[in-house]
Amino acid sequence: MWYFLLKNIFLGPVLKVLFRPWIKGAEKIPTDGAAILASNHLSFSDSIFLPLMLRRPVVFLAKSEYFTGKGIKGTLSRWFFKGTGQLPIDRSGGKASEAALNTGLSVLAQSQLLGIYPEGTRSPDGRLFRGRTGIARMVLEAKVPVFPVAMIDTEKVQPIGRKLPRIRRIGVVVGEPLDFSRFAG
Repeated sequence: MWYFLLKNIFLGPVLKVLFRPWIKGAEKIPTDGAAILASNHLSFSDSIFLPLMLRRPVVFLAKSEYFTGKGIKGTLSRWFFKGTGQLPIDRSGGKASEAALNTGLSVLAQSQLLGIYPEGTRSPDGRLFRGRTGIARMVLEAKVPVFPVAMIDTEKVQPIGRKLPRIRRIGVVVGEPLDFSRFAG
């Protein structure tokens, strides 16, 4: 319920007017069933604008620090991430990484869209970093289509370290689905 209200009533319309986001390739994403949206990660705002531009909700695995912050900022962050259905994950490695992958697989088992950032963190300079191996394991085990997604100019809206966003037009490009089934086994 909070997701719908934030996206369609409170926050979404304001963001669409201010930032005039555009999307190319949204029709490629299935209207139902599980799929992974694998995006570059340039800004905190990536996790806001990608779901905003799609008809279906997107569940992201978000770092647990977003759910445990102190003060007003921590409270607002926790409220936003819980309200939009994002799931906290511990990125410390080992068993925590395994739990995060299992969380992602459970989202997909419920026929939802799972948003991931294969690099595991935001890129400070726009270059793509090497993907995490755990993400590859999840993709192979899930056996669902993977859609590459490019976030355009979100690093200009809210670069790493900037608290308030700049008003600037941003875009989302969805590529053709990738099939990794030949690597499973």
